[in-house]
Amino acid sequence: MQHPGFAELVGFEVFPESDGTGKGQLIVSERHLNPNGVVHGGALFTLVDTAMGASLMQRLDEGEICATLQISMNFLRPVVGGVVECEARVVNKGRRFANVRGELYVQEKLVGTADGNFAIMQAP
Repeated sequence: MQHPGFAELVGFEVFPESDGTGKGQLIVSERHLNPNGVVHGGALFTLVDTAMGASLMQRLDEGEICATLQISMNFLRPVVGGVVECEARVVNKGRRFANVRGELYVQEKLVGTADGNFAIMQAP
């Protein structure tokens, strides 16, 4: 699923599943690199945040939306190219808050992890 706007500009796709899991993918190009020649942390954060939110959205009731409250991101190794795969899953969902976990991989090597807290609310 291609998201319009910012996610489209960054150039990644997410694939949420109805069970509260999902995947995302970023094909690294030169535009994703920082001055040190590795993928900018903001691009990785954007991928995992969007995949985590999309996974949670599949578990929401009609009329509900979610918003990221806080994410703790760990960058475990630099990404210099290739395809970044993201796996996300809802760890816990309450009425007003949810906890979601995301992991980033390049060629099956873990390159980053994220744990996020999301607010659940009624759509305006």
